[in-house]
Amino acid sequence: AAGNDVERCQQGIIFIDEIDKLAKKKNANQRDVSGESVQQGMLKLLEGADVEVPIGASSKNAMVPTTTINTRNILFICGGSFDGLEPIVARREKQKSLGFGGELAKKSGSYEILSKVQPEDLVTYGFIPELVGRIPVLVALEELDKNAFIKILQEPRNALVKQYKKIIGMDGVNLEFTPEALERVAELAVAKKTGARGLRSIMENMMIDIEYELPSMPESEKAGKKLLITPEFVNDKNIPLENLLQ
Repeated sequence: AAGNDVERCQQGIIFIDEIDKLAKKKNANQRDVSGESVQQGMLKLLEGADVEVPIGASSKNAMVPTTTINTRNILFICGGSFDGLEPIVARREKQKSLGFGGELAKKSGSYEILSKVQPEDLVTYGFIPELVGRIPVLVALEELDKNAFIKILQEPRNALVKQYKKIIGMDGVNLEFTPEALERVAELAVAKKTGARGLRSIMENMMIDIEYELPSMPESEKAGKKLLITPEFVNDKNIPLENLLQ
């Protein structure tokens, strides 16, 4: 991303996804191939070290020239789903409800629980204390709501709505989604509880028949027409294609 510029690279931001997969295995009998050993290897990177990096290639070998990058001023952001962390935080946060002054433990959602995460919880989860100490800021993210899903459908550079407009546009048809249709897609995604990835499966399931039927239609019936996706079509994709063309 820095265009092989060492100075720019040394001031960059590196996002490490799926960091929770590096937690130590609870079962000591299994080989922990990608757990503690990788965490140990990351310690130097996070605290700042001179690292040999290949230029213009993704892997090191004798034929690829390398350069030295100092990671001291690089911002590392580590993210992940951290499945199984909630019970660890909840156990520590559990209030005693005995006696007159005792507070009753309240049931709360995952964001409320994860927002109280402490470094000791991550150590219990399977991270080595040295790594946790080098990542000082802990932030819990709220779950995506309906409005966020609607934005994801339309606004990013390769948003799903833009992709389908391009695909349908190849047949000379202008694709449009009503705001209510996008709202209904977002509601289905919220119900699926699979995050933003669930949007693609909903859209593909809805649009796949149109993608096959539209190219086989005569040019006279579709040229210059508008294909309008309504909430009724989102709920029942068996509505004939002719009824959607305007």
